[in-house]
Amino acid sequence: MRVAVIGAGSWGTAVACLCGRTADTRLWARRPELAAAIVTTRHNPDYLPAITIPDAVTATSDLGEALVDADVVVMAVPSHGFREILDRASGRVPPGIPILSLTKGIERGTLLRMTEVILAVLADADSDRVGVLTGPNLAGEVAQGQPTAAVVAVRDPETAAALQRLLMGPTFRVYTNPDVAGCESAGALKNVMAIAAGMAHGLGYGDNSMAALVTRALAELTRLGIALGGNPLTFAGLAGMGDLVATCFSEQSRNRRVGVELGRGRPLAEIVGEMNMVAEGVKTTEAVLALAERHGVDMPIATMVGAVLHDGRTPAELVEGLMTREAKAELHGIE
Repeated sequence: MRVAVIGAGSWGTAVACLCGRTADTRLWARRPELAAAIVTTRHNPDYLPAITIPDAVTATSDLGEALVDADVVVMAVPSHGFREILDRASGRVPPGIPILSLTKGIERGTLLRMTEVILAVLADADSDRVGVLTGPNLAGEVAQGQPTAAVVAVRDPETAAALQRLLMGPTFRVYTNPDVAGCESAGALKNVMAIAAGMAHGLGYGDNSMAALVTRALAELTRLGIALGGNPLTFAGLAGMGDLVATCFSEQSRNRRVGVELGRGRPLAEIVGEMNMVAEGVKTTEAVLALAERHGVDMPIATMVGAVLHDGRTPAELVEGLMTREAKAELHGIE
């Protein structure tokens, strides 16, 4: 099997290492100097410098070279550049092969999930073989071989099983799930909630506050995820609760880090300017709120995040607004 991983950030590199255990893997990097460094040093100096990349993984900055004779394509490009790279790849991706997205975001403007973007751009893509890899997967820990689990969401069961075999290893347990809409929406929505969790930490709130926030965040993303076509059970699993917990509590989470600094009073532009990797939640929040409005879904936590990111509101005043909302019943945790 030959695998093309498009995007050499931390998660793309980690997944290329997983694939490289059993398959010939080509890792595409946008910058020629990064591709050259990976080839000569067997390390990704910008994103995973401590990890040795398997010999079966080669790197290139030539997109056509990465895609030639590919049996599987893995897309690890941030949401804001996803369509552009797919446009460049159009005509070079073999028709009907499995395409797996690693990107946890919503396209601004169109409000499409990344699998929907793939199907919109690649006319020869098979909708039953386009899916996502998601779950509580911090790239550095996966690359280090720390035990974790993930979900491959693809509708075609044979494709799901093949991708499961490709990715699964002694420390990376992979489950399958046909619910592409649910798994993908959970991965995108949790980034917005992680910014809120970071704000709470930056404001100095303790464990009770964090537990309440994350529980209500799960209810909120479940509501919208169901409206987008997801299975309610998906949100209680690795793609929902698992990913939400990891992203909201880990100091490695980029989205949480943005929220922490906002809670401490720093301006967004300064925070983002210091980061060499994308915090998807910053770009996804507006799209999430637009989807919530389209489907008539109440999302008070996401609304709070949007007001801080884009309307000049402060985390402290908006927390007070959340706490003084009209009292209501919990109604099984998703109302």
